[in-house]
Amino acid sequence: MRSDIVKKGHNRAPHRSLFRATGLQDEDFDKPFIGVANSFIEIIPGHFFLDKVSAIIKDEIRKAGCVPFEFNTIGVDDGIAMGHDGMLFSLPSREIIANSIETVMNAHKLDAMIAIPNCDKIVPGMIMGALRVNVPTVFVSGGPMAKGYTQDGTPIDLATAFEAVGKFEAGEITEAELTDIECNACPSGGSCSGMFTANSMNTLMEAMGIALPGNGTILALTKEREELYRKAARRVCEIALMKEEESSLYNVREILNENAVRNAFAVDMAMGGSSNTVLHMLAIAKEAEVNFNLEDINSISKRVSHIAKISPSLTTVHMQDIDKAGGVSAVMHEMSKRGDDILLDNLTITGESLKERIANAEIVDTNIIHTIDNPYSKVGGLAILYGNLAEQGAVIKTAGITGDRVFTGTAVCFNSQDEAIKGIINGKVKAGNVVVIRYEGPRGGPGMQEMLSPTSLIMGMGLGDKVALITDGRFSGATRGASIGHVSPEAAEGGMIGLLEDGDEIHIDVDQYILQVNISDEEVEKRKANFRPLVKPLESKWLKQYRALVTNASSGAVLEAE
Repeated sequence: MRSDIVKKGHNRAPHRSLFRATGLQDEDFDKPFIGVANSFIEIIPGHFFLDKVSAIIKDEIRKAGCVPFEFNTIGVDDGIAMGHDGMLFSLPSREIIANSIETVMNAHKLDAMIAIPNCDKIVPGMIMGALRVNVPTVFVSGGPMAKGYTQDGTPIDLATAFEAVGKFEAGEITEAELTDIECNACPSGGSCSGMFTANSMNTLMEAMGIALPGNGTILALTKEREELYRKAARRVCEIALMKEEESSLYNVREILNENAVRNAFAVDMAMGGSSNTVLHMLAIAKEAEVNFNLEDINSISKRVSHIAKISPSLTTVHMQDIDKAGGVSAVMHEMSKRGDDILLDNLTITGESLKERIANAEIVDTNIIHTIDNPYSKVGGLAILYGNLAEQGAVIKTAGITGDRVFTGTAVCFNSQDEAIKGIINGKVKAGNVVVIRYEGPRGGPGMQEMLSPTSLIMGMGLGDKVALITDGRFSGATRGASIGHVSPEAAEGGMIGLLEDGDEIHIDVDQYILQVNISDEEVEKRKANFRPLVKPLESKWLKQYRALVTNASSGAVLEAE
């Protein structure tokens, strides 16, 4: 066992002495040591109950003949960090989480790991850390939140609450109606109930085979979810107790290979996941050292139909509805009926191929999960746009578009999210505009803030199908509308988005994958000659380190020390 390095032989007597101080007995030193990587934190609705989840998992690990060691990572709630400078720390937290997993697992030479993420950057951070350690790892998330209801029975969620602010600003709803939404949008613990970033990533873990079926859709705080926790704990011990040559087949890099990455993007297209999944899956692909780049995404999008539409794209459908309709396995089974939309031979952490896992899965409700013969769209729910405004690419969640897929408008430029919010509220943005929010990229922000506040204001004020928005920042999974993020190169590194001026004509064609500013080459060169990127002052030592090492969004915003 890997852990023999710290527990076997006479020269490890001091090590065993320290283990005994934690409660281990003689018989424990012959058992596999399992890291229980928990993301329990009391401020995040998807995580405040994970201390109880880890207790269930540790109990099952002990029953299965292994020794659990729980440790924690940090977490940031993007909804609470939204709309102020707290969001600068959100994406950087992914790197801290990955580093903490790598640190604890490798410092103590634990044999295997069960990871308990749920929300936002925590899921990809844990996956990235696990890939560095490369031991058998089972992921089991806390589970999605139930959808909420207003007093009149309308289904609502966090996106409703953000958009309600815009509606209140526009005088479309009363303060009482705003309070009704506030008090009922998030009715329970769990990751926010739509296909936002957390649930997108929790779903994609099923597609990658690193989590058990149901991981993305079984509601948090239910008996069904508790059984999933116990199954996951038993499975990690089954693997850890195998002979080394057998257990090594389940090392993370064996499961999460190039085919797994491609399957994740395919399911993402079929279910219209958050645009953040592009950022995170690119980073995961780099950690896995697989051959996948941003330009590969459109080829997947062109062949994969969008068959499951979920809030915020279809506001009445939430994760619990997908679960009742057959879950992610049913989505993948339907996808498998056509060509190579999904690669079925890949091994999953449960020991079966993906083909075997989904063999008996069927759509229960075709009003919720459509068939491939009756898709919401014949192309996937995400697209990468290119042009002189995004030479290295930009991302749009096509599943969330509320207006036309072709849009030409005049730029209204803001050098920060705060500027944009004030401008939108004060009526600076009109129908026919393209809102430009720059210096919010990984380096320029730094930290690549999410833009849920401005996009929600735009939707709430009735401009959702009349304007577009582009940014070198990113969007919450709850964003909808013609919102284009991850523009690369970003303004802080001299990208074209930094050269834009109010009134510039911007052309967007989603189906042709175009993001273009219609100005002459001579004008571009003139602006470049006089351009000096804005450098925002920073007090945070961590954000200064991050800004110095981070790459742009087209590379997954990973840190590069060399």
